[in-house]
Parts: sequence; structure tokens; C-alpha cells
Amino acid sequence: MQSKKGDKVKVHYTLKLNGDEVVESSKGSLPLSFTIGEGQMIPGFENGVIGMEPGETKTINIPCAEGYGERDEKLVFTFDKNRAPAEFDPQIGQTIKMHRPDGKSFAVTVLERTENGFLMDANHPMAGKDLTFELELIEIES
Repeated sequence: MQSKKGDKVKVHYTLKLNGDEVVESSKGSLPLSFTIGEGQMIPGFENGVIGMEPGETKTINIPCAEGYGERDEKLVFTFDKNRAPAEFDPQIGQTIKMHRPDGKSFAVTVLERTENGFLMDANHPMAGKDLTFELELIEIES
């Protein structure tokens, strides 16, 4: 039976950049479980799983437009340290949670310290990157 939109599936995956640099993998742990078509995964990943049968493996290449999108330099900003609590001392490369004026949170990566604060990047870490996934469909749940 082939997987289709609406199916709840379990998938093992290995994410690679530049063809061979392993960034993340579910191997050795529980498989990823999601429902195809509910937007829980990036579009290219969901589309890659459609039509697979349990036990099948394949490699898919996802251009950044079907992954996390292009990098947006408007999402790189300086955060004034005077707006932060006194104990705020993030490390370069650290991902932290910030809050918009409406109270919603978003993740940023600390790029560097500046004279008056910190240079922050609110782009997803995989934005602007083409992704390669090795997929194995473990199960289509009924």
C-alpha cells in the first residue's frame, strides 16, 4: 500500500547538506511520526514520502524554496542590551527565544556581540539551503 495525503506515517530520515554532511538523523531513535498533508513537515519532505510503501527507502533533494525558504536579510537585526535583563549574556551561535510585541515567541540565533548589544538572526538555520534526505518509510498507521 502506497502512502498518500491524510495517512499517518512513521519515517526514518537522515538530513544531509552539500551531499554528504549529515546534519540530523532519526536512525538509532524513534522514527518521525506525522500525518501527510497537515503541514507538520516542510512541503518537499511531505511530497517525498507520498507514494512510498512500508520498507521502501529513497533519497530526495529539496530545493530551499520547498524547504525553509530563502534567507531574508531583513530578519537579521541588532538587539540593544539595554532592553534585556541584567543577566542576559547569550553565547555566539546560541539559539534563544524572543517575544514580539504581540507576545508571540520566535527563535533567533546570536551571530555576534556589538558595542551596544547583539546581532540576531531570526531566519531558520536551514533557510537558503538545499536539503538532501534519505528516507525510509517504516509504517503507514491505520
